[in-house]
Amino acid sequence: MKIAVTSSGPTLDSELDPRFGRAQYILIVDTDGLDVEAIENPSISAGGGAGVQTSQMVADRGAEAVLTGNCGPNAFRTLSAAGIQVYTSLSGTVRSVIQTFTEGKLTPISDPSVPSHFGVSGSQS
Repeated sequence: MKIAVTSSGPTLDSELDPRFGRAQYILIVDTDGLDVEAIENPSISAGGGAGVQTSQMVADRGAEAVLTGNCGPNAFRTLSAAGIQVYTSLSGTVRSVIQTFTEGKLTPISDPSVPSHFGVSGSQS
């Protein structure tokens, strides 16, 4: 299964980035072998639409789930429309979050976890 994880760096040992649309990296991970495609997020400094653009990139890469700290309404709608489950309120290393996911200990969200424009200018509040 392919999943997308927001990350502060390009490796499994990087910390999870709590923002989705403006995460520093999106790691596309095959959970079977932990093969990783690290993508520097081109939407990190977008003037608007970062969540939607990042969601489309994740969908284009074939991810079936997103693991992140927070997900706003526009990104959530785009991911949901693509059939991608979203898991939020996560922290720690990418590797530890993936392990928790593969152990079946996470529950997907059914609504956005934050309001629009939550991650703009790097703010998280």
